[in-house]
This record gives sequence, C-alpha cells and structure tokens, in this order.
Amino acid sequence: MSAQQRRGPSRPQHTAVQPARRVALDVLTAVRESDAYANLLLPTRIARAALSTADAALATELTYGTLRMQGYYDRVIAIAAGRPVDRIDPPLLDVLRLGAHQLLSTRVAAHAAVNESVGLAREVGSRSGTGFVNGVLREIGRHTPEEWRDQVASRAKNEDDRIAALASHPVWVVRALRRSLEAEGRVEELEELLEADNTAPRVNLIALPGLASEPDDARPDRFSPPGFTVGGGDPQGLVEESGGRIRVQDEGSQLAALALTRAQPVLEGERWLDLCAGPGGKAALLAAEALAGGATLVANELVPARAELVRRALAPVPLDVPVWELDGVVVGTEHPEAFDRILLDAPCTGLGALRRRPEARWRKTPRDVAELTTLQTALLDSAIAALKPGGLLAYVTCSPHLGETRGIVASALERHGDVLEQEATAETVQALANERLDLAGDPATVQLWPHRHTTDAMFIALLRKRAA
Repeated sequence: MSAQQRRGPSRPQHTAVQPARRVALDVLTAVRESDAYANLLLPTRIARAALSTADAALATELTYGTLRMQGYYDRVIAIAAGRPVDRIDPPLLDVLRLGAHQLLSTRVAAHAAVNESVGLAREVGSRSGTGFVNGVLREIGRHTPEEWRDQVASRAKNEDDRIAALASHPVWVVRALRRSLEAEGRVEELEELLEADNTAPRVNLIALPGLASEPDDARPDRFSPPGFTVGGGDPQGLVEESGGRIRVQDEGSQLAALALTRAQPVLEGERWLDLCAGPGGKAALLAAEALAGGATLVANELVPARAELVRRALAPVPLDVPVWELDGVVVGTEHPEAFDRILLDAPCTGLGALRRRPEARWRKTPRDVAELTTLQTALLDSAIAALKPGGLLAYVTCSPHLGETRGIVASALERHGDVLEQEATAETVQALANERLDLAGDPATVQLWPHRHTTDAMFIALLRKRAA
C-alpha cells in the first residue's frame, strides 16, 4: 500500500481561484439565474475583471464550451455523483459543469481543474458541498473521455436519446434538425451538423458597402461580397477604428440582407422597411445599401432597449433612418402598401445560431415553436399588407425548424395566393455570392447550415406582391 493510499483520499488544496474561471462561473450563474445571454454578458465581465488576453481567451473557452456541452456533462455528473442533477444545488452544479468541461474537453491539468473548482465551490457552497464537488470531479477524472462517452451512450433510452446525449442537444431539437435535413434529402448530415453546433464559430466582419474598406490583411468571405475575416486577435479594435463602419456580422446574416437589396436594381426613391430590426446589424447593412442606391429606410423595433441598439448600429451610416417602436403586427394596418422592399427577420427559436448562443438549446421547448409560429404568421401578414404592389419581401429566420421556415411561407401563400408569389431565392443568392453555395431542397428558398456553409443556419425566402 502506498503512502497516498494510507493517507486516504486527497484533500482539496486551498488555492486562489484564477480570475478567468471566476468570470466563467459568474456568466454561467447569470445564464442560469437570470436568463442572461452569454455573448452579451461575457465581454462585459471580461472587461470588468481586466483579464489579460490569455485569461480572456480561457474565460471564453470555459464559458462557451461548458454551455455547449452542458447536457452531456450533466449526464456524466449524474453518473459520477450517483444522483440526478436536479438533486444537486444549482450553484454547485455550475461548478461541476465547469470542472467537467476542463477534465473532459480541454488540456487543463486534472489537478488544476479539480483544485480550482473546489476553490469556486468553497465560494458558493457549504463545506459539505466543497467535499462533494471534490469527490465528483475526482471520480470523473478517474476515467478517460472515451470511457465516459461509452458510459453515457450505454444509458441512453433509445437511438435519438443517444445522439442527443453525446451531441449535447435536447432530443426534440435533434428530431427537428433531422426533419429539416430530410426535407433537403440530406439526413445523413445530421451528426456533422450537431458537431458543427458545438464548434466555436469564426469571427466574420463586414465593411459596410460604400462606407468602409477591408483592412490590408483581410481574407474575403467565401460567399458574402462585403464580408471578410482577419487573423487572430480581438476585432473590436478594428470596429472602433472604423467608427462602426466595419462590424462583426455572421456571413449568413449578411447574405439574408443582401438577398433583398440585390435581387433587383435599386430605383431612386424606393422606400424600405426593416420590420423587426433589433439589434440592428442587418439594418446597418440595409442603410448602407439604401444610401448607395438612393433609397430610404425605416427601421422598426418594438422593444425600447433593442430599438436603442438599432439606433447605435445605424449611427455610422450617413442616412436619416427613423426608428419606430411599433408592434410589428400593426404596421401593415397603419402603413398599408407603403414600402417597396421589406425585411422581416422574424423572432424565432434561434436554433440556427447555437454555435454563438449555445444556451438557447436549453431554454427553448416545442411549446415555444408553437407560440413563435403564431407571431411569425401575424408579422408576415402585416409585412404583406405594408408592401406595395410589385414590392419585394424577404422572410428570414435564424432557425432551420420547418415550422418556422417552409411552414410559415407555405401558409402565407395559401392565405395570400391572390397577391403573393415566390421568387427564385436560391438563384438570387447564388448570383450575388462570391462562390457557389451547396444548396439543397426548394429553389424558392435558401437554407444555410453551419456544417455546410460555416454560417448560422439562416433561412431566406423572397416573396413578391403582384402588381395591381
């Protein structure tokens, strides 16, 4: 028997907790307790803690990695703890998730992951809780990541549950994504898609057309003409130097706005509407395109805080853009046939942006889809009413869920078949893209995918109101 065995189990060491881990835990706690958005809160917490570049990178990896794989880690923790996670104090569960991520998915030394997690547990829990965290994490550390995957898989209820567990997605989301891929004849891509959802996305930027130029070291985006990427480092400095005329924006979002603005030549005096404009990224691109073409733009956002974000996003564009704070469902009644082009980037589940907002997968339920499709339908009806005869409407969601995409468009065509027709959206997007996109399914719509296009899973459908 070794000296260590005679002494019994290792005792947690009292060490100072690294600031990066404390920041990560603070964000995880805020996400759980207050439904905070990690992508909005984390930069603020990093700045407040004055983290070094290396510590900021660590805090970012720990936060997003833990949120992405939370469902899988919960299954590992339940096995190691011998109890369901809903019987673990939530603050200690946050610590365990953070520790499990370090042990199973990073190169952090096991002793550092355990000891610092114990230090965090000491700050948020009781003495018994500290010992519990120490014991559970040491049990996790006794097995390899491959052994844990085998254990989790062996306890799955069925094949869908196994896929959901290992890919860390709710079962209902896995099934919804499978149906969306089936509609394209690409169901064999499911596991590749789930893996892409759990991969940190690259940072895409856009130089607002006519207002900014790409930096010398820019690499053009694969598809979006004004989009680009740069080498490592924080792009915020580049954004600030440009006065906001260079922005961080996913390539899929860029293509969604450009599909509306570049589907046909812009005529002087056209009037455009961004119906659900918050937080303003697409509105800024629309404003730049409107300025270049001699059009005008109105942005609408119901929520005052988000309307203020829209105003900030629009500020760098030298175009007078009124920002309304109307309920989008009444705009068509109050402003009938008033706009030549309308972007409806409808509120949705956000299942297409799980790489960037991983917590969304744990917040949404099938009930949310039903509620959102009711809202999406009302907003689309309003947009159609606000569109001039001959005008063009882009219906966009950051979700591939068929209920929020093809289903909404199909029902609108049924209700408004006398005045509404579909455009060849795929042809339009292919024509504006830098290189040809691998698209599948209905050519009247475009569904982008993170695994296929390295974009968010944006859905785009162009609809035209027949001329009187």
